[in-house]
Amino acid sequence: MNTYAGLDIGSRSIELVVRGGGETVASRRLATTYDPAARLRELFPDGAPDRLAVTGYGRELARELFPKALTITEIKAHALGAAHLFPQARTLLDIGGQDTKAVALLPGGKVGRFEMNDRCAAGTGKFLELTATVFGVPVEDFGRLALTGNPEAPVIGSMCTVFAETEATTLMARGTPPADIALGLHRAIVARTTAMLARVGLELPLVFVGGVARNPCVARLLAETLDAAPLIPDAPDMTGALGAALWLEARCP
Repeated sequence: MNTYAGLDIGSRSIELVVRGGGETVASRRLATTYDPAARLRELFPDGAPDRLAVTGYGRELARELFPKALTITEIKAHALGAAHLFPQARTLLDIGGQDTKAVALLPGGKVGRFEMNDRCAAGTGKFLELTATVFGVPVEDFGRLALTGNPEAPVIGSMCTVFAETEATTLMARGTPPADIALGLHRAIVARTTAMLARVGLELPLVFVGGVARNPCVARLLAETLDAAPLIPDAPDMTGALGAALWLEARCP
């Protein structure tokens, strides 16, 4: 049985999906760390598989280590993966550690219009991680904290990470509960994100992928804003790797 490996090398994590016989037969996720090359050698101790497609920020590094690997853009890989999981989806939102992507999906996972925020941390997983640090809360728990905030919580107006942190610390000094500030920060992210979705011509259903899709507060606020719950895969951070594997499967049968 031929197998097809898709690898997504992001700023925070590396995901691997292996397909064979028309199904996903294996998957693995590990932290990128400060030495992604070492992580890739750990992932493939006996060398890269014959059929390997790579996407994400680290795809050029992977091609240096594994010259036979093919590369695919993140936008295309995520669109293919999302459309495979939810063929009915018409728009894709991917919020990862370092960037945010809004994509209009065409039939078959083809890409229509798209927008990508990759020049600052605003509205990304990194933004959540940095602001969670202000409260001394693990980023994995930050969304649950925000869900306990008062609906009348103050709005965080700035989406610049530095200025948002300043606003948050100012509110803390005034005695505003951390949960209320956390809710305000999440609202700011969703406001920025929905503006991006509108610019690509948002159509429902929306599929939400990337590590931030695990954040329950962002998912709930999106549902409230759009008046429709987003479709979220069981493993939302694996979508890019899945799309790369699917692309390779179709390209090299």
